[in-house]
Amino acid sequence: MSETTTVKKPRKVKGKIEIDIQKCKGCEMCTIACKEDSIKLSKEINNLGYRYAVFVNAENCTGCENCALICPDGIIKVYRTTGKKKELVAKVSNVKSNIVINIDENPSAEDLRNMDYI
Repeated sequence: MSETTTVKKPRKVKGKIEIDIQKCKGCEMCTIACKEDSIKLSKEINNLGYRYAVFVNAENCTGCENCALICPDGIIKVYRTTGKKKELVAKVSNVKSNIVINIDENPSAEDLRNMDYI
């Protein structure tokens, strides 16, 4: 009997997030929303006295935007890299009054082919 080994193909789309750790209140919403397990709470505390979210696993991040969309304080920016092109894909701002979210409604066929996590 032979064993089947699954080889994970390298991702064509990589994500990266930036978290404003001094504004993070440690609600853990982003850690729950992250299906790739790329965000954890730190053991340290910020100036507000909270354990804050940190980006810990860049290899798994796909730039899916879930963390930025769920963050109640709008302190997470999501970048997505395809090849050599890096672009900001999610930034929630003005949380106390209006939430502004820009999502490409018509991704190209090339974008969809590169998204192995859908």
